[in-house]
Amino acid sequence: MIDAISRLVTGCRPDGSSVVEASGPLAPLTVGALPGVEFYRIWGRNEDAPLGDGGTEAAFAPYFPEVDGMRFVILRWPPESDRGPEGDPGALAAEVEEVFPGLLGCLTPDDKGHHATSTVDMSVLLEGELWLQLEDGSETRLTPGSCVVLRGNRHAWSNRSGEPALMASVFVGAKAPAHQAA
Repeated sequence: MIDAISRLVTGCRPDGSSVVEASGPLAPLTVGALPGVEFYRIWGRNEDAPLGDGGTEAAFAPYFPEVDGMRFVILRWPPESDRGPEGDPGALAAEVEEVFPGLLGCLTPDDKGHHATSTVDMSVLLEGELWLQLEDGSETRLTPGSCVVLRGNRHAWSNRSGEPALMASVFVGAKAPAHQAA
């Protein structure tokens, strides 16, 4: 089991030679609205930044990138339980919006966790087991090594096992599909 997530960010010196600009462990981000879910923000950008330039701070506002932006995240899902979020719903929503701007806007009302984004999501399950649920009712069991490419599809994730699941994902901002256009 992977116990710690660390990140290494490279860059370029003024003479063009390579350099490590940041290296070390990342602490997970958590929010009360999603008990037990750990978010590791590895890297993100909002525009077409030059290679090797731009500093060591990753962009994560909004949480899902707009066109030409990208995000690299690792998420750890706990096993499902009957335990839901505890606390004032308004305060929980405000915390999510502060930590993960725009995340709640992607959720489908009245659907547990179903969401769609204007992104191409490329994910690989590293540990555990997850179920991918699509809006047509289909469900697919993913095991370590399973790779998924989502292209703006409404979907949800479910961990029905007794162990945590760990998934790495890259989100690339894209134009919204016709069925999502407002």
